[in-house]
Amino acid sequence: MRQFKDNMYRGLLWGSAFVSVAVLVVIVGYIFYKGFSYISFDFIFGDYSPTGGGGIFPMIVTTILTIVISLLIATPIGILAAVYLHEYAKQGRLVRIIRYATESLTGIPSIIYGLFGAVFFVVILKLGMSIIAASLTLTIIVLPVIIRTTEEALKTVPATYREGSLALGTTKLQTLIKVILPSAMPGILSGIILSIGRIVGESAAIFLTAGTVAAMPSSIFSSARTLTVHSYLVTQEAGDIGLAAAIGIVLIVIILVLNLTATYISKKLNKADY
Repeated sequence: MRQFKDNMYRGLLWGSAFVSVAVLVVIVGYIFYKGFSYISFDFIFGDYSPTGGGGIFPMIVTTILTIVISLLIATPIGILAAVYLHEYAKQGRLVRIIRYATESLTGIPSIIYGLFGAVFFVVILKLGMSIIAASLTLTIIVLPVIIRTTEEALKTVPATYREGSLALGTTKLQTLIKVILPSAMPGILSGIILSIGRIVGESAAIFLTAGTVAAMPSSIFSSARTLTVHSYLVTQEAGDIGLAAAIGIVLIVIILVLNLTATYISKKLNKADY
């Protein structure tokens, strides 16, 4: 009976894994099938033209700018907040409320963040429809992800690391900088990777804060559109699913490159720890 249950659970695990991978392969395969014929040098590096289609290079630049600015703001704030909650804050009701609030924020629809960003950053702070307004809105969206993943990464650091470092006469701050954070860095980078995916996939929040200008941004205060917004608008205006799929291929490549880079850094840090 026990062997039967083990085989059944093993079969369920393998079946679930197969279904998940199969769905991913089908989706990616369909996107490549529909959009690969549109991929060309001019499509990737050309300027967009409303009449003739044109390229998507301005949208690629806007997407990368949005990712970089959002992470530059969200990463230090999220890591410092997690360090405070796990290493310095007195564990009690207030900390539990803060953790509950951060977990609740991850479930709020992005359109709500977009409406907040449109009111606060665009109107009240008078940043206008711009890349910086969209980036600040996305910062709020990814902050809970970075905070929670960083906290979980800090929990995985063995207590003996802290005790050994403090026993050698270092201060708590030195232990944090020299021992705890380097040991937790692979987990922190995992949170950053998840944040990149969330930033790239957002459309509603960016639509309401960055605008839809399909031109090369002259600064972070320029109105522009990202690849996801461009994909939506192209599909809506032209009804060409193939063009939208081609934009999806470019998005997949960008995410893959960024994720591989973060994974490579994580592996290097892991080797440096041993």
